[in-house]
Amino acid sequence: MEAMVTTKISVVMLTYNRENFISEAIESILNQTETDFEFIIVNNGSTDKSGEIAEMYAKSDSRIKVIHIPKNSIGKGRNTGLDLAKGEYITFVDDDDIAEPDMLEFLYNLATENNADISICGSTKKIKDNILPNCIFDEYLYMTPAEAVIELLKRKKINAAMPTKMLKKHLFDNIRFNETGMYDDISVTYKYMANASKVVAKGLPKYCFVRHEKNNSSFTTNDMLLTPEQLDEYINAFRERTIYLSEVHPDIAGYAQYSEWSYMISMCNKIVKNNLTNCSKQLEHIRKELVKHYDDFYYGNYIEEFEKEFMNLYIKGITND
Repeated sequence: MEAMVTTKISVVMLTYNRENFISEAIESILNQTETDFEFIIVNNGSTDKSGEIAEMYAKSDSRIKVIHIPKNSIGKGRNTGLDLAKGEYITFVDDDDIAEPDMLEFLYNLATENNADISICGSTKKIKDNILPNCIFDEYLYMTPAEAVIELLKRKKINAAMPTKMLKKHLFDNIRFNETGMYDDISVTYKYMANASKVVAKGLPKYCFVRHEKNNSSFTTNDMLLTPEQLDEYINAFRERTIYLSEVHPDIAGYAQYSEWSYMISMCNKIVKNNLTNCSKQLEHIRKELVKHYDDFYYGNYIEEFEKEFMNLYIKGITND
């Protein structure tokens, strides 16, 4: 990136047709206890009033910069924001979520006091009127790159979403968002972790993911919304992830491979249990892969009991022709 560092934090928000959510999202950033930030809002070709609402806020607060681009991928929109970012650290928020008032201060202090390239906070999720725990934990985690990747792959304390994370600007010099596909977080977040000097996390909930039927990731709360396209993208991304991590951090190659198979058997269960006949092609691919690697997965060091049960139920006894 060419932009010079002139402020503590760059907050990047991509918006597309969120006129009913974006005001609350923007105000949650403007009301932060840390005030030394720039707020870059990329309007990704909205056809509703999202762009107009963002411009209205920009007129009343000089920290906001609104960029309008033709409708494109999430990755393209985020890269557009990155090109303009001048912060020492960069964080991403979504246009339908809510940041706690001290999120920026918390993440910035966590990073700078520990000389970390990445800091991470906990989160909640709002489903209808219910606020539920998402990634919440009590302890501090001081992690090497390999340790951070393992925590990410476990998906218990750290998830792949870019919100809740603050990253040193230099990490984006060589690693940019994938501009094809719909789910860019799964294809890039682990790369930032793998290339950081140190990652620190504290699981206090400073961010709320608001779940609704129009979420890009709505399938995470409703298995019936799984699509062949989504499965294909995830399967391909996790194959690439295993290869990448095995090269960059060969000491965790075994866990990376386990994580890929773990996703497959989980999806196998969801497809069969919910009778998702539209995903039959993906189910066939998953079964072939798990049959091929049955012994390595089933008798490996990391498999959990429920995964063994799924393997016995869905994979055992199948032979590859």
